[in-house]
Amino acid sequence: MERQKATNITWHGANVTQEEREGAVGQKGCVLWYTGLSASGKSTVARRVEQLLLERGVFTYVLDGDNVRHGLNKDLGFSPKDREENIRRIGEVAALFADAGVVAMTAFISPYRADRDLARSKVRPDRFFEIFMDIPVEVCETRDPKGLYQKAREGKIPEFTGISAPYEAPLAPELRLTASLDVEASARAVLVFLEEKGVLQ
Repeated sequence: MERQKATNITWHGANVTQEEREGAVGQKGCVLWYTGLSASGKSTVARRVEQLLLERGVFTYVLDGDNVRHGLNKDLGFSPKDREENIRRIGEVAALFADAGVVAMTAFISPYRADRDLARSKVRPDRFFEIFMDIPVEVCETRDPKGLYQKAREGKIPEFTGISAPYEAPLAPELRLTASLDVEASARAVLVFLEEKGVLQ
């Protein structure tokens, strides 16, 4: 990561603590970091979890990989360096959401362990949960809603994760979701996990 470029700046501490913010909204902020190959179901599961959490009165937000690249990260491509910066930025944003008492969910391939570890380091240890969408590339290819795998196989998309670029699977994710679970079962598993961790009452 590059060194700080801006000079003559000072970090300003808050007059309100994270616990006080959480008390005001009546919930605990955290980051659910979904990672996995393209078409593994990250966004789909995160969106369903978002619905279920809102039904329970939990304030939550999904930071989706494609959506973020339309705005905050529109200046980034898919080179290894750009992927690193993409995840660095979203890790910072997710940490801010969690600090505000929001259950922030990120749906990014985030192929490199080092980048995910950096995102984890921005959040309290008991408030960052890596959710691995452990879906084999063969299954993801059969889904392929955007036709990306076919284009990657044809050489039309360079540096495509799982085909021509690496994916470093989590070594010890807090939660692993497999192809044996459909969207609803996966989402329910996330809620049970959050209950066990004390995020949900």
